[in-house]
Amino acid sequence: MTQHTFRAEPFALPFDLKTTALVMIDMQRDFVEPGGFGEALGNDVSLVRTAIEPCKKVLKAARDHKMLVIHTREGHRADLTDCPPAKLTRGGQTFIGTKGPMGRILVRGEDGHDIIPELYPIAGEPIIDKPGKGAFYQTDLHLILQNHGIKTLIVCGVTTEVCVNTTVREANDRGYECIIPQDCVGSYFPEFQKYALEMIKAQGAIFGWVSDANAIVEGLKG
Repeated sequence: MTQHTFRAEPFALPFDLKTTALVMIDMQRDFVEPGGFGEALGNDVSLVRTAIEPCKKVLKAARDHKMLVIHTREGHRADLTDCPPAKLTRGGQTFIGTKGPMGRILVRGEDGHDIIPELYPIAGEPIIDKPGKGAFYQTDLHLILQNHGIKTLIVCGVTTEVCVNTTVREANDRGYECIIPQDCVGSYFPEFQKYALEMIKAQGAIFGWVSDANAIVEGLKG
């Protein structure tokens, strides 16, 4: 086992490169691009687009080191039978399944559901299609990670306070160590971004560690 270390808060995180994976959460057109679900809800997508370049940097480093890279997409069946009523009625005048500029909103197979070109998966990188906020809920993510002997997760994506935070908490309950590069996650609400990251690293890394893209790249180099 070769030990590396990530610079992070509240303290440095030691890790083994062979048991570390990158999980890229929901960098989908519906959330990140103009004209998608996020903007339709009245949000400024430029606030989450700031994560794209740092994510590209971390993604390249992970690929260079032959790490397991997993991408997630939140979305539903075309008939919406996997979308609970409590979720289906959220969004004001814009609902999941309604027609948008990039197809039906958050429906699998539609253009808006897909991952943005800047971070698009390459051959061999699993894509997890999830019906909920957390990447472990009703998916085979845990099975894939266990089959690869993964113990540490680098978690990037959107949004910080919803799908990223939920996934980190789920991972923590399953025994994974999580580190979140703060410039590789984004929120439509700056105050939510701040407090979501503070909650993760509070009380001695109760849910995980917070770092940044440069520290992740440096840590992977060893």
